[in-house]
Amino acid sequence: MMAAPTTITTTLHTPSSKLTRRGHTNTNTNKPINAADGDREVVEEKKMMSITSGVGLLFFMAVEYTLRMIPAYSQPFDLGFVATKSLHNLLSSWPELNTLLAALNTVFVGMQTSYILWCWLIEGRPRATISALFMFTCRGILGYATQLPLPQGFLGSGVDFPVGNVSFFLFFSGHVAGSVIASLDMRRMQRRELAWIFDILNVLQVIRLLGTRGHYTIDLAVGVGAGILFDSLAGKYEDAKRKSLIATKEASLN
Repeated sequence: MMAAPTTITTTLHTPSSKLTRRGHTNTNTNKPINAADGDREVVEEKKMMSITSGVGLLFFMAVEYTLRMIPAYSQPFDLGFVATKSLHNLLSSWPELNTLLAALNTVFVGMQTSYILWCWLIEGRPRATISALFMFTCRGILGYATQLPLPQGFLGSGVDFPVGNVSFFLFFSGHVAGSVIASLDMRRMQRRELAWIFDILNVLQVIRLLGTRGHYTIDLAVGVGAGILFDSLAGKYEDAKRKSLIATKEASLN
């Protein structure tokens, strides 16, 4: 009689005791996927947005509809001026300190300008320069369209930028917007330490401008937003120019 054939079973072992494909890990935990979890997150997100929007609307109504309008014969009310009253009194009584801070602020403006031009002329990255051109063009248009009076108690200095006590637009702050544009570029280039230095100097600049009554609070706040806005627009402009150039090259090849 012929012996029954025997079956040899070979077990393959891998270091992890699991057969996996290269570049993939076995993530099967036999846990069923619950589609309701994603829906629940969406609902929670919408709920938070609704609550936040409602609180913002109530705050807006409480502030705007209950405050009395400032009379035409009165100076504007500015919360930043109230917060920096002590600094204003100090600078008023100490002109040498005011001149020193003005000179340091002018140096900071020079640092912003130098960095923005360096990015374009040395590194060949024009985005920050384009942002600044967009920003100052818009500032010139808005500043000419609505020419605000100098705040009461303005403390000028011959060494403050623009140097020489020349006229300048209040809305919006080019000092602040230029610093924001430079800081955003630094972060794109992973120069985070330098960006933080510029941010801190910008905050000190804001405090000084409020203390000298060189800008209203709204000028400075919009300056931050303008820096962010025009940096974004400059990025979109560069992308559009790049796509247009690629399309032109492809058309010429065809």
